[in-house]
Amino acid sequence: MLDDERKREIVRELERLAYVMDASIGIPGTKFRFGIDALVGLIPGIGDVAGVGISLYILMRARQLGVPGATQIKMLGNIAADGLLGAIPVAGDVFDAAYRANLKNVKLALEAVPELREALPQPEDAVEG
Repeated sequence: MLDDERKREIVRELERLAYVMDASIGIPGTKFRFGIDALVGLIPGIGDVAGVGISLYILMRARQLGVPGATQIKMLGNIAADGLLGAIPVAGDVFDAAYRANLKNVKLALEAVPELREALPQPEDAVEG
């Protein structure tokens, strides 16, 4: 069983990982963002497999946090859609950049287990320096 501090650490890890994978790179002059997943997906074969592997890691950690089975199935559906459609040359890469399966899955996990979100520091809790 994970204690509250360990759960907070895992949630922060998953939020950071999802951001890096799905939205860490901005296109100057636009509001469009994409992540490492879209870039790695450009590598034929291996790129999409790597992206799915990281997505499955997020799912595994969500399971450790107590995310219900029904939510895990939804998360797996997002991973399958991202992996299968992302494997289509060119169109799949555009899909990868827009779909953001990892961010969706972290959001699903936090919505399914509200105490995970409540355990994180909120902006109003921040100490001003």
